[in-house]
Amino acid sequence: MPAHDVDLFGNPEPAPKGPRVFSVSEVTKAVRGVIESAFDEVWIEGEVSNFRQQASGHQYFTLKDAAAQISCVLFARGGAWRKTVPLQDGMLVQARGKITVYEARGQYQLNVSLVQAAGEGLLQAKFEALKRKLAAEGLFDAERKRELSQFPRAVGIVTSPTGAALRDMLNVLTRRAPWLRIIVSPARVQGEGAAAEIARALDDLNQLAARGIAPVDVIVLARGGGSIEDLWEFNDESLARAIAESALPVVSAVGHEIDFTIADFVADLRAPTPSAAAELIVPDTAELLRMLDERAAFLQRRVSAAIEHSRVHLAGLLRSALFREPARRIEEATQRVDLADQALSRSLASQLDALRQRLDALGSRVKQHRPDQVLALHRQKISGIAAVLSDRFQQRLRREKDRVTRIADMLRLLSPEQTIARGYTITTGADGQVIRSAADVASGSELHTRLSDGAVISVVGTVTPDPSRAKREKRPRSD
Repeated sequence: MPAHDVDLFGNPEPAPKGPRVFSVSEVTKAVRGVIESAFDEVWIEGEVSNFRQQASGHQYFTLKDAAAQISCVLFARGGAWRKTVPLQDGMLVQARGKITVYEARGQYQLNVSLVQAAGEGLLQAKFEALKRKLAAEGLFDAERKRELSQFPRAVGIVTSPTGAALRDMLNVLTRRAPWLRIIVSPARVQGEGAAAEIARALDDLNQLAARGIAPVDVIVLARGGGSIEDLWEFNDESLARAIAESALPVVSAVGHEIDFTIADFVADLRAPTPSAAAELIVPDTAELLRMLDERAAFLQRRVSAAIEHSRVHLAGLLRSALFREPARRIEEATQRVDLADQALSRSLASQLDALRQRLDALGSRVKQHRPDQVLALHRQKISGIAAVLSDRFQQRLRREKDRVTRIADMLRLLSPEQTIARGYTITTGADGQVIRSAADVASGSELHTRLSDGAVISVVGTVTPDPSRAKREKRPRSD
């Protein structure tokens, strides 16, 4: 379609008599509509430059890279600027917002809703993942945290020997505890590889204590504040495990109060700043002296009261009769002891006489009853009873033997073998059942007849029942 058939907004228009002329506003609005419809909210990474903040709270800056730049504005509506990192020129950041056109200047810009340090989102995700992993392993559990010594002899500090954190800690430690021995184990606290150096410095202090070279009671990991990238080495997993495996308690004093690292969660104690760590691990000398003065005054009052009480008690003793007439008191006590001794002797003699008399009476009673004769008589009775029981048992045994013999003879007489020996036979069918009636036999069946000297096997030819027996069986019985 020819370009002159529609306007900038896509509306059809009649063929012009001459070239169509647009106003600046029309072109700018058309460009704004195209840009805003083409982009939703986007993230843009770049370096901050030309940063300025107005009295209204709005912040203006430019994001640039090596080839281009884009103007940005962060409005103070609803305090949105408080949710972002503090901005300054030269920072590498990631900004999220809506691309639009500022019509008054005819330039496109990014209306920013959120700003974070470049790489902060990825680093935060890594931080949270490692935090969950180590928490699941129990490295953050309160049960494994150790108490710090109230009066440490020596403190090990792992930090950069040129950093402000060390100077701040030394100032606080020397002021609060002049007696304290301070051992610095130097290590880089920023940049790639710093975590490994910190772990080695931590191990060196543990070795000093284990070998008895230095009585280190606690170790402090110290570093001043910084961005998440500056503090990232304290989020290293190997360093976290080295802290957990340390034989000595570890205090993490990394960054400012709002900064948290993995080392803070694993350590036995987390201090908001290095200076605060120094105040936490050693007592204040001035406070100790004040407490000692209070305790000394308390002891002095208690001792003075005890001395006064003893003085009054001693004065009372000096006024008592014991100290006025000690010789007479001793003589009276000696006399009481003698009297008690005599009374005890008489009582023992009386008790011994009573025991002798009782023993003599018991001896006489024993002699009168002659236990040897009584025992012989009982033994004679028992022997007689045993002889009677034996005779009765033998008689009963003979009677039972005779009875068993008679029963056995009767059983032998009534046995089938004795019946056969007298000339009788026993006939059974092929199945071994005894034949008791002609009705139990059929023609052609096989019979086994047992004799006294053998057996006969025969086959039935004819079965002839006894008619007289059949009549007797059919005859009705009279009641």
